[in-house]
Amino acid sequence: MNIMMVTSECLPFSKTGGLGDVAYSLSKEFSKKGHNVSVVSPLYKSVNLEKFGEAVKVYEYAVKMNWRQKDCQVYHLYHDGIEYFFLANDYYFNRDGGLYGFYDDGERFAFFANAALLLMKQVPFKVDICHVHDWQGGMIPCMLKVTYKDDKDLKDVGTVLTIHNPLFKGYLGRDSLYDLYNLPLYLFDNGSVRFDDQVSTLKAGIKFADKITTVSPTHAFELTTVEGSKGLWYDLVLRQNDFFGILNGMDQDEFDPSKDKFIYKNYNLNNFSENKFENKLKFCEENHLDPNAPLFAVVSRLTDQKGLDLIYSMADFLTHEGGNFAVLGSGDYYAEEMMNSLYNRNPSHNYVYIGYSNEIAHKLYAASDFFIMPSAFEPCGLGQMIAQRYGSLPIVRRTGGLKDSVICYDNERKNDDIANGFGFDDYSQMEAVKATATALNIYYSKKDILNRLIKNALKTDHSWNESANKYLEVYSWILASKN
Repeated sequence: MNIMMVTSECLPFSKTGGLGDVAYSLSKEFSKKGHNVSVVSPLYKSVNLEKFGEAVKVYEYAVKMNWRQKDCQVYHLYHDGIEYFFLANDYYFNRDGGLYGFYDDGERFAFFANAALLLMKQVPFKVDICHVHDWQGGMIPCMLKVTYKDDKDLKDVGTVLTIHNPLFKGYLGRDSLYDLYNLPLYLFDNGSVRFDDQVSTLKAGIKFADKITTVSPTHAFELTTVEGSKGLWYDLVLRQNDFFGILNGMDQDEFDPSKDKFIYKNYNLNNFSENKFENKLKFCEENHLDPNAPLFAVVSRLTDQKGLDLIYSMADFLTHEGGNFAVLGSGDYYAEEMMNSLYNRNPSHNYVYIGYSNEIAHKLYAASDFFIMPSAFEPCGLGQMIAQRYGSLPIVRRTGGLKDSVICYDNERKNDDIANGFGFDDYSQMEAVKATATALNIYYSKKDILNRLIKNALKTDHSWNESANKYLEVYSWILASKN
């Protein structure tokens, strides 16, 4: 099968969040299963192709958007079994300041989507499935069914849209439909691409993609409810027979405590009780924390979505009870100041790193006893899976992928034979602190249960194998319907 991923970011070249991880890891898994996988992504200024081998310019063509005509240079690189195609245009992508957040993001990614479609006509293979991610490529299924419906090269291409973050809908003005995508305005007037009285490229993807997925079964259900859908429930209910929740996996090669080069001492299921503690001991010594106290960690963007107020309450409680709290992340200024205030109030029990360091992140996963992730909403989440891989027990709010990936300890049900973390349901400080108190109690007074939970976490399989098979099944349904 020839699969083309169209994504605004992809490891190891670009990343701001989980999308970059998913596009890379899923593509790599498809390649392992014998499929021809190509990833199409912008060539941002921050992308360093030379680090990964020699990139070759393979195509150059003009992209027409109404009165605009912009050149696109396509660079090819083969890495980890994946064919990468980078779409270059200096005006749109050769910028300082990150991948997103520019005043003309709508135009930038309209160019990207148009250029990706033209690339499908250039490559020396017939694309069977075009898998687009989030709003940036969301208009591609629409263009395939409207503009290219009679094109001999593209009319049979199957399309999948994966929704990673429903908050971002790709809003544009009505006239942008023709101005940027060369599409007729009746698509807005009849509601096909209209959302909140604007063009939404995400809505277009939901309307026109052959199948739609999101990154966990629970989040798929939440997106069909008024409360949890971020406004998308009606459109997704109309497509519910074509809408699936497939839990993300994680890259178990990158995150492997038995061979992780960043951590102080490697460990596995057989020797974790001694060697994992060595990681905690070294981290605490370097950062003036008591290694005999439980260590709770956060590795996260510091935004309201991640449950900042709950994190603060949990950290305040556990440090006053003698535990240690460590946070690595960046985000809104007020959020960073909130974390700094924890350190200033109680420096002997807090570690705060504002920013991001891959090395420190790995060390925190290995050193921590518990991993805090009380998100307001979480389509899938990756931190809780990595934490389990390192034997750090996640404390989560049971929403989205957190509910699907963590089996929460229940003292009444005595489920320590399968539990691999802790959790609570209501978004409240009281419930969050209660879950933290349970974790503290297990740490101090029930070491046998603690060790069983850690073993369960270490044995949890979050590989991409099962998830990739489910995506391939969706692809097969699409191709069968076109024959």
